[in-house]
Amino acid sequence: MQAVDLSTHPGHLARRLQQAHHLMWNTMVSQETTSPQFAVLNALTAEPGLDQRTVGERVGLDRSTIAEVVSRLLRRELLDKVRDPRDGRRFQLRLTDEGVRTHRRLALRTVRMNQVFLGPLSAGEQRTLLDLMHRVSEAAETLRAPEETR
Repeated sequence: MQAVDLSTHPGHLARRLQQAHHLMWNTMVSQETTSPQFAVLNALTAEPGLDQRTVGERVGLDRSTIAEVVSRLLRRELLDKVRDPRDGRRFQLRLTDEGVRTHRRLALRTVRMNQVFLGPLSAGEQRTLLDLMHRVSEAAETLRAPEETR
């Protein structure tokens, strides 16, 4: 049997892109705040007061991952967790003042990192790549196990 040409395997290419993104994130954005943590801060900047499950849905993280990310952000005092006045079983998440400052600082850095990351592509190619990535990601979301989507 011959070796497989991994350059035709989307999973292999996605992993290589993720490795490149991780390296760029650590050098250009933050070694302290991960990309998923930033995504949570960003979601709560857009929609303050969401509960943990909804934040996870917004940023595409499963239940166990969002729980760990939120726990770390709470320990770093970038988030506050308050009981929902309309539903005592539910907790709302909000950015602390330090969380707002962290988000603002990192948001500016992500703009520059994305310019470098996508720099080899023309503006049209960048739009096409992002559109295709959105389509594949959204289709993949439908493949999640039913218990993860509840």
